[in-house]
Amino acid sequence: SSVKKSISHVKASAPYITSTMQQDALNKLGMNLKKASMSAQQLYEGVDLGSEGKVALITYIRTDSVRVSPDAMKMAKDYIIKNYGENYVPKTPNQFKVKKSAQDAHEAIRPISLERTPESVKQYLTPDNYKLYNMIYKKFLASQMADATFDTISADINNGDYLFHTTGKTPVFDGFNVIYKAQQTAKNKVETETEEDDSENAELPELKEGDELSLSDLIPSQKFTKPLPRFTEASLVKEMESKGIGRPATYTPTILVLSNRKYTDKDGKYLIPTELGFKVSELLNKYFDNIIDIKFTALMEELLDEVANSGRVWQDIVTGFYNKFIKRLALADKDSVTFKEPPKPTDLVCDKCGHPMVIKTGRFGEFIACSNYPACKNIQNINKKPVVACPKCGGNVFEKKSKKGKVFYGCDNYPNCDFASWELPIEEKCPKCNSYMTQKTIYGNIRKKCSSCDYSEQVKKVTKDVKVEDQINETEQNN
Repeated sequence: SSVKKSISHVKASAPYITSTMQQDALNKLGMNLKKASMSAQQLYEGVDLGSEGKVALITYIRTDSVRVSPDAMKMAKDYIIKNYGENYVPKTPNQFKVKKSAQDAHEAIRPISLERTPESVKQYLTPDNYKLYNMIYKKFLASQMADATFDTISADINNGDYLFHTTGKTPVFDGFNVIYKAQQTAKNKVETETEEDDSENAELPELKEGDELSLSDLIPSQKFTKPLPRFTEASLVKEMESKGIGRPATYTPTILVLSNRKYTDKDGKYLIPTELGFKVSELLNKYFDNIIDIKFTALMEELLDEVANSGRVWQDIVTGFYNKFIKRLALADKDSVTFKEPPKPTDLVCDKCGHPMVIKTGRFGEFIACSNYPACKNIQNINKKPVVACPKCGGNVFEKKSKKGKVFYGCDNYPNCDFASWELPIEEKCPKCNSYMTQKTIYGNIRKKCSSCDYSEQVKKVTKDVKVEDQINETEQNN
């Protein structure tokens, strides 16, 4: 009964800022905040490009501005004309609106040189670094290109008392989407930067008013209102940004606190609050409801901006806050609430005093302890098998953690036996002096060495790429 045709334009989106880069790293690359932040930092600080030495590939990664410098615009224009043609360059350079709340201290995240294409440096990058650089590179290049245009058709189809409506579009000029055309999805469709409902992109036959159509199939569907989904790391960053909470440099550390302090667990990519998280939230809302509030956080950001931009005296702001805060803090300090899990009974009996053993929760997880504490301080590892027999007393050596959270190996007969080692002890004896040996993995190489003399041997070399995160963890342990 009705057919309408038109040409629609789709503009390229802005280059990345910190929050949008982190969101796409999770949603498109499957990289969590920690990995994305680590890779971005390495791309910014520089990577070893062989004979060129260490070279930075991207601009500063903590930014809330989509501004692009004139030099970068010219670089993009020249590159686009050379590699795609003048019709892919917009009549006027694409500029994007910077949010009012943005500090605009740094421009958007972009490649420093477009001549360093992702493929040209791939051999020097880890898989994660390559994927992130490729994403940043294409996002910036696309942001400086001409609009994509489509023939759009909208049709109303009458059938008795029923009206069916459909829309579809056909590409006329790919514009900035040319950057993404080489990427094929699992369904063999061209992946574009735009994410729209499939029904809006349906391919329709040539239609005109008065055509009689035959029904080939009718697929009914019923939809229900669903609760909002749990936050992912990416959607939580997006929410924080939209509410004015924090700054680009604080998104990652703020969210990592949730898991590091056991306030949340993960169900797939979704963040699930723990019992501890609920308890902490209830206590904070009870005594600090004026602070645990989105409006307070956003207001504080505005006040700090006034200090930086308008010369407001920061001491006045802090004093006004503190005088009220200290009173609430005193009340909260008197609360008898505890965040410790109550001990769980077991069917074990203490081998030192005969009292029942219970499961307790400490800083580094659950452990088995005597219920007669502090008179009896007997403790045992839970659900862990000994790694080796103790070289000193023949007891069991378990993997343990220090007060700083670092892994070491210690005898379960402590304090009667003080055996401890930062490296994994093994049953094998040193062929040179007969002392016990230890084993350690360094950058994919498994190495054995004597605990007493200078004897060592390499027993395995892993040829695959070693993850950057593993290298960093290894370096921290060595230090």
